[in-house]
Amino acid sequence: MEDYPRNLKEFDVRFRSEEACREYLLELRWPDGFCCPRCGCRESSPVRTVLLRCRECRHQTSVTAGTTFQDTRTSLRVWFQAMWWVTTQKNGASASGLQRVLGLKRYETAWTMLHKLRRAMVRPGRDLLMGRVEVDECYVGGLEEGLPGRLNLDKALVVVAAQEDGPGIDRIRMRQIEDASAASLVPFVQDSVEPGSVIHTDGWLGYLPLEEQRLRARGHISKAKEEDSVRVNATGSPGDFLAQTVADGNSPGSGQS
Repeated sequence: MEDYPRNLKEFDVRFRSEEACREYLLELRWPDGFCCPRCGCRESSPVRTVLLRCRECRHQTSVTAGTTFQDTRTSLRVWFQAMWWVTTQKNGASASGLQRVLGLKRYETAWTMLHKLRRAMVRPGRDLLMGRVEVDECYVGGLEEGLPGRLNLDKALVVVAAQEDGPGIDRIRMRQIEDASAASLVPFVQDSVEPGSVIHTDGWLGYLPLEEQRLRARGHISKAKEEDSVRVNATGSPGDFLAQTVADGNSPGSGQS
């Protein structure tokens, strides 16, 4: 049975103190008891509460070493509260919202915490998108007038791939890219989409190499024909989805994985 709170009341009881949070991390890191990462010794002694010293080689380590919490000045209890809040938000999480809920004095602290949590939530080796996938790019930032085409100076260019699920969106992938060239777009699609999937684009030249690769090992197919085009949802393309997400103050990285 998973040892994790099912509701906020259980959360407050389970992680009522800094020591309780540290004990939880200790159980996660060494479920069979302490094991020195340097020599493998199974015995240790505490040093200044937060450190464990190996009795064999004297190496010092901690339950937070090499984790998201390493060298943090924020208490583990606040980190745990942040994780609970972020993972229970149905419409995404924002740094300003996290700052408000936790009562943090500085926005930068909330932003850093949220950024680290988003990175930690990306599952290594996660499955690629498959089936019918729509790919589009959009700019994140303020309006820039007088610039032609896909040129931008101050905004970030983000490419989005969305796996279609009927009239809606299933899983998504995002990446910030330098430009909308094939050198930037094609590697993203290859890293994000299962070979043999049908890729829908807006016909931009940067996607043309995908069509040329359809008989190669990865088998990606790019289709921009109007009669074959299936929009991801009623709001438009994946780029429109990201733009709306940012406009709503939600986390771009909190999409489904």
